[in-house]
Order: sequence, then structure tokens, then C-alpha cells
Amino acid sequence: MPSATKENIGVYCNPAHDLWVKESGPSVEEVKTGQALKEGEVTIAIKSTGICGSDIHFWRHGRIGPMIVEHDHILGHESAGEIIAVHPSVKNLKVGDRVAVEPSQICNKCEPCLTGRYNGCLEMRFMSTPPVDGLLRRYVNHSAIWCHKIGDMSYEDGAMLEPLSVSLAGMERAKIALGDPVLICGAGPIGLMTLLCCSAAGAEPIVITDIDQNRLDVAKEICPRARTYKVQPGVSMEEAGAQISKLAGGALTTALECSGVESSIAAAIYSVKFGGKVFVIGVGKPDIQIPFMRLSTQEIDLQFQYRYANTWPRAIRLVQSGVLDMKRLVTHRFSLENAVQAFETSAASAKTGAIKVLIQSEV
Repeated sequence: MPSATKENIGVYCNPAHDLWVKESGPSVEEVKTGQALKEGEVTIAIKSTGICGSDIHFWRHGRIGPMIVEHDHILGHESAGEIIAVHPSVKNLKVGDRVAVEPSQICNKCEPCLTGRYNGCLEMRFMSTPPVDGLLRRYVNHSAIWCHKIGDMSYEDGAMLEPLSVSLAGMERAKIALGDPVLICGAGPIGLMTLLCCSAAGAEPIVITDIDQNRLDVAKEICPRARTYKVQPGVSMEEAGAQISKLAGGALTTALECSGVESSIAAAIYSVKFGGKVFVIGVGKPDIQIPFMRLSTQEIDLQFQYRYANTWPRAIRLVQSGVLDMKRLVTHRFSLENAVQAFETSAASAKTGAIKVLIQSEV
């Protein structure tokens, strides 16, 4: 049976934008005795965690919109691991189960929770979003209901279920259908994950944009029929929209904007046809300017997404069945002890070629 043999450590940032690894909780003694477990909780030995763009933002900028790092704060919310302790009240999991960790903690009382859209929970405690500490630790206590069994799936794939959930939520709400002409803006981890989903869903044609040729090359590798558009400096949003439409063979029905960049959102708005839709998955600045009259005169719907709800069972089925293969998106791996180097590699993706950086831990 698995057990805790190493001290618990975590990856921290603070308002001064420092990043470091130090001792964290629960302690190894608490893990061994189970004394820190609350009703309904399990202890997970975290095996693999992906670095998200939001982790980089909290470290380097100290905030995302109203979510502000005000104290020492543990990062990470894309994780999978092994159950090593179970509270007696938990009946659906046992020691030794391999799980992916959905990082939500909800109230189950407010309207969004009661209507199934718990990503809008009015009392949401989302791990890694200040002030709630994240999963980048060796051991974590978490509610059993948010630990999804992954069977013999690799821990790397288990960690990638979280960004996959983001893409699946966008696909569902944007209503991507077989044969839809689709634009994907941004070929980062979420954009490439969305490309995999759109390809599996039968969207055609698919155009994907980015400023980084390396990422566009990866897009062609994972989806050879994708049409790539490299964003050039100095090109107006109107011109970019026209060029993208020409590449697609006509105006597009739907744009899935995965960067959150103001100019990219604007170009997407100029790329879709009358009655089309721009669906923003990416996270951007608190305030941006948009081409309002283009939206108005072309009756273009502009929609947004916040995290996900009820996506993990679907994500697990897609990966276990082989419908989606996410392995090519993982470019770098580091130990938990070398997490600072992992973050530096991820943040310097233009130089390092990083797409998804994983941090791995042994117990």
C-alpha cells in the first residue's frame, strides 16, 4: 500500500512576485495518521501537475482581475495522483485508487450550484485561486467527490484533464457541430487542446492562429488538416480578419478565442460571418476595447466562459478510449524540487518552446 515517506513541500508565490519551494501542509505525520482529514475528505499523493497560464499570472503579476495574491500562496490546479488516506465517511474511494483532482470546492446551496452550473458558485473556493492554496504539493487533502477515478490512465494524462475540461466546456457552450467552419485564436495549451477537440468533433475547415511559428507547427502535427495563420505585427484587425477568412475559404461560423488578447478578440470578430459567434475562452485584461459596431451590424454573438462544470467524466472517456491523444502537448517535465526552473521554462515559452510543462513528485 502507498504511504507517505517524504516531507510535504509546496510551490509558493507572494505579492512581491517571489517563487520558491518550501515545507507545506498537511505534514507527513498528519498524512500517516489521517488526523487532518475532515469528513468526506481523502489524502492524495500528487504525482503530476501542469503549469497553467493563470499560475504564471499569479506569480508574475500578482493577480487576475479581482483575484489578488495578498499573502504567501501555493499554486497549481491541474493535478492527478494516488489516494493514500481516506476518512471513514468516504465510501467511493479507497487507498491505492488513481484519481484526477477537480480543483473546485462549492457550497451546493446557491442557484448556480443547484442548477448544475457550479462553476458560478457564489461561494466557490477554487484551488490555486487566492486565497485558496493550490495543488502543487506532495500531499493534498481534498473532498472525495471531486476526485475522479482514472483507472490505468497515466498521471500525466490525468493532470491534463483539467485543461481538457476547459476546452470541452467551450465546445459545448459554443455548440460546435460536424462540418462547422471554426477559427481557433491562440495555439497555446488551451488552443491546441481545443484544436484536438474540434478535429474530433468534425469541424471543417479549422483555422488556428498564433504569433509563434513553433506552436503553429505543433498544430499541424496534431491536426494535419488545420490551416495555420501566423499573426504579423502591424496588421490591422480588419486586415487580419479578411486574411483569415480567405484562408478558410470564406467567413467562419464560430471563433474560439483562446488567448484573451484584445487584438486577437478583435480579429476574431472581423473573421466571422453575419450571425456568427465569437466565444472567448481565454483570460485577458480587466478592461478591453472591442469593435462594437462590427458586432452590432453583423449580429455577431460575443460569449464568454469561466472554468467548467460537469466535464470530467466526459474528458476521462475521451482520453481512455483514445479519441483524444494529448501527449504531444507535454514538452517539459521537472521534479517538484525543481519547480522554480519549471515555472521559468513555462514563462519563457517563446525561447524554450514550452507548451505544457509538468511537475512530477514521488512520495
